[in-house]
Amino acid sequence: MNTRKLIPVDGKDGWYRDPESNAIINANESEYDKYMAAYNRRVDDRKKQQALQDDVSELKSDMDAIKALLLTLVKNQSNNYDN
Repeated sequence: MNTRKLIPVDGKDGWYRDPESNAIINANESEYDKYMAAYNRRVDDRKKQQALQDDVSELKSDMDAIKALLLTLVKNQSNNYDN
């Protein structure tokens, strides 16, 4: 980015106005780095949350299968005692 063509914004260090598009540009690298670090933390947190949700769903499915097996065992055991 060539800041010589950009107009500094009063009171905002590292902010410039592009005279062609009239857009405000933040050229402050430390603010950008902070933003990207926060963004990456949010992405990581979402991934961890999704992984935890997937784990809980898998555990629930496993528990349902165990419950079905236990019910089958109890039913078979009860049929053996009835005969």
